[in-house]
Amino acid sequence: MADQKPALVLHLATGGEPLMFALPTDSSEKLAEKLGELVKAGAVESVVTKDNSTVTVNFAHVAVAYVDDLNRKKVFGLN
Repeated sequence: MADQKPALVLHLATGGEPLMFALPTDSSEKLAEKLGELVKAGAVESVVTKDNSTVTVNFAHVAVAYVDDLNRKKVFGLN
């Protein structure tokens, strides 16, 4: 099995291509559990990326947010 490559995927409410941020494997599950509440509340949250950068996201501008494995090809509705 290939190494996991978790990433935060953000689809902005204004449209366009999704934004993707590589995440450390050890913190990706914890973030995934919080995403629903962050989007519902329109919260602002700082996320540490895999390269140790900090990205601050205003979830009030996010329509869809999830953590996905970049090794996997995903087609919504078919998996």
